[in-house]
Amino acid sequence: MARQLMTRLQPERWPIPLDRLPAGTVLVGGAVRDGLLNRLPDHPDLDMVVPADALEQVRKLSREFGGACVVLDRERDMARLVLGSWTIDLARQDGDDLTADLLRRDYRINAIALTLTPDPKLLDPSGGIADLRARRITAVNEQNLLNDPLRLLRALRLAAELSMTIDETTLEMIARHRHLLPKVAPERIQAEVLKLVQANSADQAIHLLHSLQLIAPWCSDQPQRTFNAEALTKQEQQLALPLARLTQLLSDQGVNELRFSRKQIQRSMRLRRWWMRDQQQSADTLNERERLKLHQELEEDLPAFTLAWPMEHQKEWLSRWRDQEDKLFHPSAPLNGRTLQAKLGLPPGPRLGELIDHLCLEQAFGRIRSQDDAIQCARAWIHKPL
Repeated sequence: MARQLMTRLQPERWPIPLDRLPAGTVLVGGAVRDGLLNRLPDHPDLDMVVPADALEQVRKLSREFGGACVVLDRERDMARLVLGSWTIDLARQDGDDLTADLLRRDYRINAIALTLTPDPKLLDPSGGIADLRARRITAVNEQNLLNDPLRLLRALRLAAELSMTIDETTLEMIARHRHLLPKVAPERIQAEVLKLVQANSADQAIHLLHSLQLIAPWCSDQPQRTFNAEALTKQEQQLALPLARLTQLLSDQGVNELRFSRKQIQRSMRLRRWWMRDQQQSADTLNERERLKLHQELEEDLPAFTLAWPMEHQKEWLSRWRDQEDKLFHPSAPLNGRTLQAKLGLPPGPRLGELIDHLCLEQAFGRIRSQDDAIQCARAWIHKPL
């Protein structure tokens, strides 16, 4: 099994040859787990344990092979080497030996090590390989979860990514200590949530999140929607589902408190606002100006907006959205301000902006089909009584 894992890992592709790594280096964590599951990405993150002097070893490798040295934790002697698309983390062994180090980790499936020797061996003191076979996530022990409460949330993220179940005793531990999660830095919680909503089995994990009330301080109180993504292409699903899940899961206050990016916050808040409008009034019955505003605000995220709709209605809107020439679903002004100033002698100011908005509306609903139409429409608007 160790030799098969080494073959899957393809160390000959790594940016650093094995013989240049410090003596006694072992590979641990996600790369070992994902290699055993045969789900390695092209550039797996390589987490390694070294007997001593991890930071100095990363600095030495950086000087020899280039790349950036990033200090992760000076006190615990952890550092990262970034080389193009590769990241290699080195950490000093925690404990008297490698077994002690592995038994300090969060879940058994993450507590497996592979020696990087000509005759590689797997070290699995907690039973992680058996858990991988059973597709089960089990805590190494309860105290390890308390040492870093983010691990409580990580179990659900792993379940979502790996399509695994969480051991019942581990679920009880998570529920018992959920009050500790707010003590974790919000940026770290945000990173786990982002990975969770992007995962294939995210919906099941989100249901469990609610059952455990694990992120209750940041959760939305809106009714849960059932998403139907069958009408979306795979690429559209990858854009729409994470946003829809995030918007349904977290409140506006939650995405702010967890320090999501400004763009993520804006997208989530806009989508939630239009979802609430759609509950009160069907999007098809909006007046022209409101309908245009919907498409201006949700242009890139329209698939996420339609996810809870009946299939036929969803297909109709998606068909128009996929047509880049559809001026309602992809609104734009037929003339810019500079052209309007040159052709009509308009000064810059609010009235010019109002005219551009008017032309955008007229084009969106098919009353402008050419630049000549736009000029005539602009002249008519200028000369209409105020």
